[in-house]
Amino acid sequence: MSNGDLRNTTPVTAELLRGALELEHTARGVLPHRIPSWARARGADAQLAMAETQPSGVRLKFRSRATAVELDTVPTKRVYAGLPPRPDGVYELLVDGSPAGRGRVGGGDTLTVDMTTGATENRPGEVGTLGFTGLPARAKDVEIWLPHDETTELVALRTDAPVEPVVETGRRVWLHHGSSISHGSDAAGPTSTWPAFAATTAGVELINLGLGGGALLDPFTARTLRETPADLISVKVGINLVNADLMRRRALAPAVHGFLDTVRDGHPSAPLLVVSPVHCPIHEDTPGPSFPDFTELGGGKPRFRAAGDPAERENGKLTLNVIREELERIVRQRAVHDPNLHYLDGRELYGAADFEELPLPDQLHPDAAAHRRIGERFHRLVLTADGPFADRS
Repeated sequence: MSNGDLRNTTPVTAELLRGALELEHTARGVLPHRIPSWARARGADAQLAMAETQPSGVRLKFRSRATAVELDTVPTKRVYAGLPPRPDGVYELLVDGSPAGRGRVGGGDTLTVDMTTGATENRPGEVGTLGFTGLPARAKDVEIWLPHDETTELVALRTDAPVEPVVETGRRVWLHHGSSISHGSDAAGPTSTWPAFAATTAGVELINLGLGGGALLDPFTARTLRETPADLISVKVGINLVNADLMRRRALAPAVHGFLDTVRDGHPSAPLLVVSPVHCPIHEDTPGPSFPDFTELGGGKPRFRAAGDPAERENGKLTLNVIREELERIVRQRAVHDPNLHYLDGRELYGAADFEELPLPDQLHPDAAAHRRIGERFHRLVLTADGPFADRS
């Protein structure tokens, strides 16, 4: 179908987007953000700035009789110095909730990153176009899930029939915060990250604040959770605290309490789930920090290694087992006065036996099959009839 047949151009507005907390108007279009500007101003961190613009869980959703859809975007391609090129991000189309197509957009801006020094270089590029045709000629809900790991400016939406926003009724909103695993690192696509898989299986609306390298108990993240309307809330923390060697055991409990206190200020009675880290052998009993090891590549990516010494636990350095002990103790203590607060050991989602079957390719991040397993287990343990997020209405 030619562009001349796509006569309906619809501005991309917040009414058509799910999963973004803010839209920034740029010279070329709009840029979805998963952390609002007031919070971003409190965290001058390049990694967080990159992660929160990668639209994990963000999707266009509209109702239309259109049989053809085009979306102009400007993706930002990440290039890591000394490593093979990354594949282009995946867009996924759903029609009335069912998969109906996948696509990629070439071109765009380029961000070159030197992982050894942290230096970056930006190079502007051209607008690219994603197209889907052959959609059923009836009124239907159309969703386009944006690449979970590729910053994406939205320039124009064109269709061969008018579109209108979808008014949600009765769907509960699940607000989730976590690390790169929650963000979706190494997932097969945006609907295959473990939170997206669990959410779509359960029929809940996902707001995914999984932030690669950014689950660090930052107060501005807690305030973001506090200010975001939601029915269900989960916080998965631990691995980034070890990766970054950010704090010692003395600081962990007050930081967790403060984070949960802030969330509870805005959501005093919503089901709130604290999830500890999944199994990760390099950090179970060895502190961080973590460093990429370029001498051994797995699938064209560096493997990570733990640079700490297990003996440093005696001086208060954090490991995953230490963090699990503290999180379970904190939740047990608070739950006496907060019956809607719950704890889930992350090893119930992905444990030692899972690592033997589906090892972490880079020693930190699950692959596509493991994402699905984690999503299936989270759905079963948390979102079904016996779980803390079960719909008991």
